Amino acid sequence: MQPIILNEPFRAVFYAPFYVAEARGLFAAQGVEVRRMTAGDPTKAAENLIAGRADIAWSGPMRPMMLRDRDPSCPLRSFCAVVMKDPFLLVGRGPNPGFRLADLPRLRFGTVSEVPTPWWCLQDDLRREGIDPATLNRVTDRSMAENAAAVLAGDLDVAQVFEPHAALAEAQGAAVWHRAADRGPSAYTAFYATEQRIAERSAEFEAMIRAMAAALAWIAAAPPEEIATTVAPLFPEVPLPALTTALARYQGLALWSPTPHFPRAAFEQLRGAMQTAGILRGSPEFDVCVDEAIVARALGA
Repeated sequence: MQPIILNEPFRAVFYAPFYVAEARGLFAAQGVEVRRMTAGDPTKAAENLIAGRADIAWSGPMRPMMLRDRDPSCPLRSFCAVVMKDPFLLVGRGPNPGFRLADLPRLRFGTVSEVPTPWWCLQDDLRREGIDPATLNRVTDRSMAENAAAVLAGDLDVAQVFEPHAALAEAQGAAVWHRAADRGPSAYTAFYATEQRIAERSAEFEAMIRAMAAALAWIAAAPPEEIATTVAPLFPEVPLPALTTALARYQGLALWSPTPHFPRAAFEQLRGAMQTAGILRGSPEFDVCVDEAIVARALGA
């Protein structure tokens, strides 16, 4: 087999199952050589797939959905569910056990600027509770790190972040007020590739799916300390206690899919959020955007 070029969009703790598969030699155990390259952002990863500079990437299933909605001839399809709940958290200055989303309009709120999906999903949650997202006092142009620092400084009341920003802020006195994963299934991360490359490299991709199945089973049961030690080389700037806290939280939320089979409910939640956000003009179908057949072949079911 020729090596597989795998694009990582950017480094994130919630991508831990992919790093586990690499660090524990699970890809190699399935007979496939995977070379991970960091694209820098999800848009670049998609461009690399279409241009043939990468064979496969992981990213949000939102990307094939959005691109196919704009151009039905788009060749990208998702497969192999990995992160099937929303990893984002709302962090405030000090404990607030009575917090509700209905409180947000009266608070100074920093939302994620680096990627769009967390806001799309949160605005959908707000609408479902009868809250107009336009009524929020929202800071939209700062990084998660900047917003977390602003919360600690008292310049913001609450910030939308993923890990390890929440764990790092907690260590300085902040607290998690809201966990988006409590919403339920949400399609956040899977593999994706062009249909041509799925056909050409199906044997290697099926091997990678089996490796991810092993990674998902391991990460569901392993002690958070062991998970943290396994992926720590990829996060040299994060103190091990904060990394452990972050991974323990995600494990406790059942953030990661139990198997690579793609749950329709997760796809439908994301599609609905993208529709209410005005991102989708139509209603891309699951079977068009997701290749579940390759997962069934890989796992024999």
